[in-house]
Amino acid sequence: MRIHPSAPSLLLLGALSFTAACSSGPGGPSGSAGAASAQPGPAPGPSPVRSVDPSKIKGLEIVSDSSENKSCPFATSYPDVPGADAMTAAMKTYVERRLAGFRSDSAICQDGTGGAESGELNISHQFLVASGDVLGVRLSTQDPSSAGSGQSATTYWYDGKAGAYRTAPGLVAYGSRDAFLSALKDRLKGREGVDAASLDDTFSDPASRAAVLDDMAFTADGGLRMAFDRGDVAVPPAGAVTVTLPEETVTPWLSAFGKRAQQQTVTPSRSLDLGATHVPTQPVPTHAAPGDDDTDCKKVRCIALTFDDGPAAPETATLVTYLARYKARATFFTVGQNVAAHPGLVRAAVRAGNEIGNHSWNHPDLTKLARGQVVSQLNRTSAAIEAATGKAPTLFRPPYGAVDHRVRAATRLSPVLWDVDTEDWKYRDADKVARTVIDKVRRNDVVLMHDIHPTSVAAVPQILRTLTARGYHFVTVSHLRATL
Repeated sequence: MRIHPSAPSLLLLGALSFTAACSSGPGGPSGSAGAASAQPGPAPGPSPVRSVDPSKIKGLEIVSDSSENKSCPFATSYPDVPGADAMTAAMKTYVERRLAGFRSDSAICQDGTGGAESGELNISHQFLVASGDVLGVRLSTQDPSSAGSGQSATTYWYDGKAGAYRTAPGLVAYGSRDAFLSALKDRLKGREGVDAASLDDTFSDPASRAAVLDDMAFTADGGLRMAFDRGDVAVPPAGAVTVTLPEETVTPWLSAFGKRAQQQTVTPSRSLDLGATHVPTQPVPTHAAPGDDDTDCKKVRCIALTFDDGPAAPETATLVTYLARYKARATFFTVGQNVAAHPGLVRAAVRAGNEIGNHSWNHPDLTKLARGQVVSQLNRTSAAIEAATGKAPTLFRPPYGAVDHRVRAATRLSPVLWDVDTEDWKYRDADKVARTVIDKVRRNDVVLMHDIHPTSVAAVPQILRTLTARGYHFVTVSHLRATL
């Protein structure tokens, strides 16, 4: 991946599938990705066929951040897996650097002249393998400050046996890299848009070589697939380029870690052990609602608290407990990739009488996607919610509140916006968030908050306590709509 000067960009579908499947094109039903696409926002590079169920990774946390501000739209996520501290630190450094650069761009975030037309920063994640002592993750980025489409992808690897973070080139043995590079260049030469002389220069320079060989993963049959971002090895109009070396060719060139990564991809074990000295147990609330909500919002004052971007561990569990203490109900607009990681938290929220809505798979601006990509973002998330709870959602909240006739026409879900925006993504201050709700809310309002932020969750008891004393009842969005 190379960092390019600023240029206009397309928005990312980012359909980073935890359950990867054979490539069927961007935004397809399988959630897989093609090597290149003429449509805006193709999914990130190709994916191995083997599925990874992130809910089976003990102690997994998804580190997320986002805004709902159209003048500074961003959404980022990466996994934190116990034991893989060095790898987590590398992903954190990368995400924070890209986010800092995006937020400091005066044309987007600082002077209020940005917005949807400026593009959004979207960094999402996909598990490539999580088996035995091997962990592989791909981060896919859409950044409007980058050239061309602004799309790039990088794979991160962790060797639990050695207790070491590995970059993609570490899959190949040092002594075999010349043979590997020669075979790779032979596959690339002759491709449309590839200049042989330029290719030789790229692979002969260590810095350039490392920059372009940063997205490597194994296929289900043991081949090694290299994905190159647009402009890395071919002229930009040629799009992204992918090369796969078959198992019989590449295996002799793999490092010891590469061979284990290959084996764990082809024949994954049932568990992951990276040598963590402590694996936290994520709490799952057991609260159960006494029955259906019989609140009559025509007779009493009601409001609907809504929480976006979760579920998050342990924040969502704490929030469900707070709500149960006050017999309050809320609506959670969940992100699909987080539902896949924490289905137990989604079930617990429903059991406690709360409602689950759809907030897309990885928080892109839906108005910037092709119809098929919108359908994929929403349908995959609805499927994850139904798998976790047994019931498909009926509501969706478009990221950034961005919805138009095209998005509405692509789904049967009903869009939900908000009346009170706490801006809790910007102000990580529990008291300020609580005071915003308490001071601004009116009868029948829908309030926007985020359960990925500990400070937002910490504000909830004060909100519940104060507004309950004022005679307010806390109901779900669907209940509020049905009783007005």
